[in-house]
Amino acid sequence: MQDTTPIAFVFPGQGSQALRMGRELCENDRSAAEAFAEADRILGRPLSELCWKGPLEALNDTVNTQPALFVHSIAVLRALQSRRPDLRPAWTAGHSVGEISALAAAGALSFADGLRLVSERGHAMKQAGEEHPGGMAAVLGLTVDEADRVCSGVCSETGLVLQVANDNCPGQVVISGDEEALTVGIERMKKQGAKKAIRLAVSIAAHSPLMRPAQERFNRAIEATSFAAPQTPVIGNIHAAPLRTAREIRGELSAQLTSRVRWTDTIRVLARAGVTTVVEIGSGSVLTGLIRRIDPALRAVAVDAPASFDQLPD
Repeated sequence: MQDTTPIAFVFPGQGSQALRMGRELCENDRSAAEAFAEADRILGRPLSELCWKGPLEALNDTVNTQPALFVHSIAVLRALQSRRPDLRPAWTAGHSVGEISALAAAGALSFADGLRLVSERGHAMKQAGEEHPGGMAAVLGLTVDEADRVCSGVCSETGLVLQVANDNCPGQVVISGDEEALTVGIERMKKQGAKKAIRLAVSIAAHSPLMRPAQERFNRAIEATSFAAPQTPVIGNIHAAPLRTAREIRGELSAQLTSRVRWTDTIRVLARAGVTTVVEIGSGSVLTGLIRRIDPALRAVAVDAPASFDQLPD
């Protein structure tokens, strides 16, 4: 019997990776192990060994992080589907690179195509970061509108790039841009009343105009990828609106690297659509924490290791 509870599956983005991600699951679930083995064959390198044994520095390199997160999320999804074929989502969504996991989960592209796409995304972003270094910072305690105003002021004064990259939840935004603009912006955010403004350990300005060269390279990979209409609607990052056709998916991805991740709006859209339970599928529980802050009425659970599947709704 199919579960009729309004459920959404969501997929994490960069920052959720961890050593040994997926190892226990693969030891206990054949379908998960096959996902990692398939990825190793497609990529022609032992991504599974990197996920399980490290070194952490290599796993944190964006060219490895992005495919690792994708493969792990799909491995967890397959394990979930083998255990609970009745549990089907009404919606899917993913945070940043997690959006590609969501599209694969919704049947909009194959596992192999998704893996190749996300791998190229990681290479493109790393190259752009090397050619034009930038940075990111988490800002706590300001609204997204307040952070927007600070960023606009810094841009006007310096002529450099600084913008809100992620609207993660009320009181938590991430800003992204040129190093000099970021330094000025952090101080301005604090003067504006931010509780904290913390530099992130990245050397790229994701979701900002500094990623335009990466977006152009990524777009060539998008053009070469076959997409289908998703079997389950996906809420996109850029507009926090449903992606229902292959054309809409291409339009979304072709601007994703330079545009804001509207995660707060995404979760609110799901709640208005009647979703009552959100299942985070992949490494860690970052999105689960954000969801609880966005809408405490939603039930949010994270599934990863075998024991976590006991949290799923009946």
